[in-house]
Amino acid sequence: MANRLYNQKSVAQNSVSVGDTRSNSYVYKGFSSNQTSNNFKIYDTELIKQDLINHFYIRKGEKLENPGFGSIIWDMLFEQFTEEVKELISKNVEEIINYDPRIVVNQLTVDATEQGMRIEAEIRFIAFNVSERITFNFDRTNQTIN
Repeated sequence: MANRLYNQKSVAQNSVSVGDTRSNSYVYKGFSSNQTSNNFKIYDTELIKQDLINHFYIRKGEKLENPGFGSIIWDMLFEQFTEEVKELISKNVEEIINYDPRIVVNQLTVDATEQGMRIEAEIRFIAFNVSERITFNFDRTNQTIN
């Protein structure tokens, strides 16, 4: 029973417009140490995108008590880019994006690049009903996403 409650997710609906900057009107509030300014707070769609990037940085099997969580991309970067590999990565990326109840994937493209792999995804932010195209470049030499 406790496990079932832990896995439940919900998104609170809010009638706030995306451009509203009043501090009490944000739907999602968070913290990121990657910010370049002295203000480390991030909100709404920026927070969701940062959470998505953080999920991609976790290799599948690294998270304690949840070995199915994470990305297989880091393990597949040095593999030959066949249709089978492309399909496995596409499925994993869809699982990662759909894991977050605040977003849904509309379109997904996986391509090999000279330095690694490129994932292009059109995602929709559910609470805001806004779609955005996001590109993730997985660099095999630096082990980074840019």
